[in-house]
Amino acid sequence: MAVVFDADFTSTRQWIAGRSSAYPRMGPTNRSDHKLDYLSNEYCPGGVFTAVRRRTGGLWTCNLLTTEGSPEGFQVRTGDVLATRVTLPREVGAWPAIWTWRDGGNEVDFFEYHPDNPDLLEISNHVRGGFRYWHGGGVGIGPGASFGMRVVLGANSVDWYVQDELVYADLHGVGAGWHAYLIVNLSVSDGTYHERPPFGGPERLSWVCHSLTVER
Repeated sequence: MAVVFDADFTSTRQWIAGRSSAYPRMGPTNRSDHKLDYLSNEYCPGGVFTAVRRRTGGLWTCNLLTTEGSPEGFQVRTGDVLATRVTLPREVGAWPAIWTWRDGGNEVDFFEYHPDNPDLLEISNHVRGGFRYWHGGGVGIGPGASFGMRVVLGANSVDWYVQDELVYADLHGVGAGWHAYLIVNLSVSDGTYHERPPFGGPERLSWVCHSLTVER
């Protein structure tokens, strides 16, 4: 296999900032998904994704980058292997994710994380079904933790590895001929299912995607 995508989170050819069809009317808000996001058109040097409390309205200015609509228009495909190294946020209310989207669906969540469930990674395949809430305290998953992940997008099974340990094989896969755009972002929880940032708490939330590559 060869690397066909190596993320540069400042590249205006690889990424579009602050606009996604996964959000109503392409954004900037998505309150129906229990998010306090107001999308920013800023890029993310060093892979640092942030959310900054806005002065009014209770929303947060949040980073979202997607390959959808970018000049290169990169899409992951059946058989691809995504590898990433991340540092999780510490602040309650932060909601980082790496996922896919196309035509109102085609979503695979490589991971989602909420610091109010400190050792839990949420991983799911919305294309053909399958999810796991994986408790990774044994390998050091927690607020501020850094670790590597690898996800194999098989036709018959999507397999998630954390620190080279197979943590979930969904045995459903994405099917032959599947493809979708990448999204990397930081949302803010509105308190419906996960704690929102406390009033009077931090004005800035962040996490880091140190690297993101796709092999084919």
